[in-house]
Amino acid sequence: MTTPRVHSIFGGIAVSHLIESDEGLVLVDAGLPGLEHRILRRMALLGRDDLRLIFITHAHLDHYGGAAALRRLTGAPIAIHLDDAGAMARGETDLGSCRGFGRLIGPFLPMLEASVPVQPTRADVLVEDGTDLRAYGLDGVVVHTPGHTPGSSCLLVDGRLAFVSDLISAVFGVRGAIFFAQDWTQVPRNLARIQALEPEKIYVGHALRPVDGARLQRCRVNASWYGVSEG
Repeated sequence: MTTPRVHSIFGGIAVSHLIESDEGLVLVDAGLPGLEHRILRRMALLGRDDLRLIFITHAHLDHYGGAAALRRLTGAPIAIHLDDAGAMARGETDLGSCRGFGRLIGPFLPMLEASVPVQPTRADVLVEDGTDLRAYGLDGVVVHTPGHTPGSSCLLVDGRLAFVSDLISAVFGVRGAIFFAQDWTQVPRNLARIQALEPEKIYVGHALRPVDGARLQRCRVNASWYGVSEG
């Protein structure tokens, strides 16, 4: 398999990452509903129409909202971890509890859902920790990293690129998820798990520029914020 190239696309709130190789395209997250044309436009600029998989990192509307339209327009199947498949199929977004700046953002979710109605989206492919994506032309493996949502998952591609979505926040510095989580106690251990994989570049859910591996290794958590002991 060829070395992948990554094209990051702003999808209204979250960022989608289009992974390009000679074997085809894989999309990580699909942005808000109604903004799927941004991804299609990038595919057209690349001269590609071979989207092989739409991988959804977790069931929040800013990450899966455009997935159903993209499936209809490209024929690509939608994959998500089995623990988040039900929420996506119901068109739900469960933020869990909000902390810090998240307390200011959370109350606007009902208005966002009203202004950009999300289509309940059934998954075609249910993944688990360790699922291999080579069948879709990508040397990638799923890493289950719950906490933000029960099924939140990352992709490790080519052994050196990590697509971590909202496990890591690159707002106000690089750190573990700090705004929303359904289980805060799981975030530190899953951040440590990604650090142990030692990726060279880390693609996050709300920033266009990747985080370098050295910056990831310097990332620490405030144990009290996540309700875990220092030990």
